[in-house]
Amino acid sequence: MPNSTQPRDIVMLVDDSHDELGFLVDAMEQAGLTALAATSGEAALGLLDRVMPNLVVLDAMMPGLDGFETCRRIKSETRFAHLPIIFMTGLKASEDVLRGLEAGGVDYVTKPVSIAELLARLRVHIANGRVAFGARVALDTTGRFLLATDAKGQARWSTPQAGSLLAAAFDEVNAADLKLPDELAAMTQRLILAGELDKPQPIASRVGSDVSVAFLGKSGPDEYLFRLTATSGSSEEEILRDDLGLTAREAEVLIWIARGKSNREISEILLISPRTVNKHLERIFSKLGIENRASATSVAMRILAARS
Repeated sequence: MPNSTQPRDIVMLVDDSHDELGFLVDAMEQAGLTALAATSGEAALGLLDRVMPNLVVLDAMMPGLDGFETCRRIKSETRFAHLPIIFMTGLKASEDVLRGLEAGGVDYVTKPVSIAELLARLRVHIANGRVAFGARVALDTTGRFLLATDAKGQARWSTPQAGSLLAAAFDEVNAADLKLPDELAAMTQRLILAGELDKPQPIASRVGSDVSVAFLGKSGPDEYLFRLTATSGSSEEEILRDDLGLTAREAEVLIWIARGKSNREISEILLISPRTVNKHLERIFSKLGIENRASATSVAMRILAARS
């Protein structure tokens, strides 16, 4: 039983059988979990718009929207990419198990459900999901332009910065629900097949700055990681570099100073040592005739505001 002072993990249970659902809800509550109940795929999707659980337990066979399609719809949204989904099914044929995994599930249990087995699987997948979510948040907050796809070039997830970059470059891309333009999906497939790591390839934009794509490697089962870069137009770094007479690296450091990042955070973002960040910062202070980070931030924000 978890410590009563700690927040309880939330499990969403989806089953069209009221008896089965009641049994599972009672078992989850007795195990110290908070249970959310939905009797259909449609109800589960509606509930997800209001509450983010730590894990979903999903009946495969339901009238209307079955578990496989419900899972696919959940996983089609970037915000749910980290969410583990366990299928419950009376189906034992290997092709049905594969259908669940291909739809985005991480595991399955067969009916009648063994509560002890289900709880053991829940704990493992909740822990893994928490690690995946934490890693995603870390990437998001450091401003990385990262995109993950499957082998067919379909987006699995992206950092918000990458989604915004693509939405600015391609008018058919929605940053909140990422669907890659055909030319970018085809480019990611070619880079995966070629296996050329960190060799940027340009993609022409239709409405904004062009984008280059670099393959960083395989990051999970059928998951491939790419870095995106805006390759034309006046970026914030270019504006500061040209207006203040900075080097490209000094402009990058100043941008992250203006965004409130510490030297250590900047070193992680730019893949340089904190000591090197400090040296760049000293040169920035000297060139701008200022003495501290607050003044540097003020100068950077004033110039960027004037050019926006």
